[in-house]
Amino acid sequence: MKIAIAQLNYHIGNFEGNLEKMKSSVAKAKLQRADIVCFGELATCGYPPRDFLEFDDFICLCEKSIESLTEMADGIAIVVGSPTRNPEKEGKDLYNSAYFLANKQVLHVQHKALLPTYDIFDEYRYFEPATEFKVLDYKGQRIALSICEDIWNVGNENPLYKICPLDEMMPQNPSLILNLSASPFSYDHAKDRIAVVKANVERYKAPLFYINHVGSQTDVVFDGGSLVVSSKGVVHDEMVYFQEDLIVYDLLEVEATLVDNEQSKHKTTLIHDALILGIQDYFKKLGFKKAILGLSGGIDSAVTAVLAARALGSDNVRVLLMPSQYSSNHSVADARNLAEKLGIQYDIIAIKPMFDAFESALAPQFTAMEENITEENIQARIRGMLLMAMTNKFGCILLNTSNKSEMAVGYGTLYGDMCGGIAVLGDIYKTEVYDLAHYINKDGEVIPQNSIVKPPSAELRPGQKDSDSLPEYDILDKILFQYIEKRKSPQDIIDQGFDEKIVKKACRLVNINEFKREQTAPVIRVSNKAFGMGRRMPIVGKYLN
Repeated sequence: MKIAIAQLNYHIGNFEGNLEKMKSSVAKAKLQRADIVCFGELATCGYPPRDFLEFDDFICLCEKSIESLTEMADGIAIVVGSPTRNPEKEGKDLYNSAYFLANKQVLHVQHKALLPTYDIFDEYRYFEPATEFKVLDYKGQRIALSICEDIWNVGNENPLYKICPLDEMMPQNPSLILNLSASPFSYDHAKDRIAVVKANVERYKAPLFYINHVGSQTDVVFDGGSLVVSSKGVVHDEMVYFQEDLIVYDLLEVEATLVDNEQSKHKTTLIHDALILGIQDYFKKLGFKKAILGLSGGIDSAVTAVLAARALGSDNVRVLLMPSQYSSNHSVADARNLAEKLGIQYDIIAIKPMFDAFESALAPQFTAMEENITEENIQARIRGMLLMAMTNKFGCILLNTSNKSEMAVGYGTLYGDMCGGIAVLGDIYKTEVYDLAHYINKDGEVIPQNSIVKPPSAELRPGQKDSDSLPEYDILDKILFQYIEKRKSPQDIIDQGFDEKIVKKACRLVNINEFKREQTAPVIRVSNKAFGMGRRMPIVGKYLN
């Protein structure tokens, strides 16, 4: 038997576009004499469709896509994910299902049983879990269909669930497992994914084909990396990351594999490639081409500019240099140097005249009051206003350059440097931004060395440095990681040897600045706990405040 994996970049709600991609893949698989071609979870509508699933018309369009694919299932079988209606009066209205189409008929439909509600997932909001599990016969193979999370409870050991779908199928003696997935990227997820697939194969002694999405849906990136593992637990192939692909696999060749064929994975490389794909798809799927950002001469905006140029092309990126009276000469020079190296258009607009006008206008109200963060925020908001004006006038999307460390502790100005359509570095801690900068410069200097080595500063008051307000980033980031990613309490973190005063201050800053994060741009997710859909916190909570 020959099985084709179509690893595709779907677009949520773009039924015509998704269907055309699948039809093209069916045609290619037929030319290569595949017996089955497999697509991902909810491929007809894209993942995650979220509340679109509550529109009857949306489900009707999914059904029409299935009808079209059924007509193409002639001389080849098609396995595809799509929502289906629940005919029962009780329970949710929909199932998350895998269709097996052949001979221009629907031969089998298997519903998903394990419906995750953690992190970015909210499937039990929409879907009813499966209660029946059946294996189908096709061309001499007994095929077990499963959907994403259904293989993540091997041997019923996952405490989130009470059932193991493949255990339910094992008495029917499947000889082959197909898993349709929409498995989001995080920089350490790939090794877990391979381990889970191998654990399933070890338990069930059947080859497993794991079909994943690729592409970005606003904040959620899918990395591809679809897997084919023999019944002996050997990785026959791990498909390309961050790119569409279609490969036909001969089951006999899969079973003859003796050595694991896994891709090497480096954290910073994965993050770099994921962010580029995130930027590309955000623009493409919204129908925009051009980006703009503020380029300060610092490391965050420099890294963002490079990623944008690589994602969209230098001709489609424009930057504003907006020096204040506190900006150093080398900051402007470093920013200009980078823009020229990248071949991107840049403009310089000094903000002092506008700041002076604001000070003059507010002088009657601020009489005899000392300068404080108010004046700093005015400068940041002037910059935000200039960037938004350019965005509106020239039809661009503004890229936000705030990193995860800053967003975590509220070190940024709402409607100022926190403006933007998408936050490129919002899931990257400051220390990881430095790693990205070094990676970008690995084959020669792109980002000026001065932008990397100089102390971070917003340059909004004389001699300002980030460390005036925050702990050094190499300490702060470790604390934030424990609190945000690991969900450790302040006392747990203190017990690890961190300074009590610093820990309590950092955790309190995270909590009291939730209102800022609620109003900022969506963050491209590259870790297993990004700000946004996957981390839902109350704004007015008292915990640690």
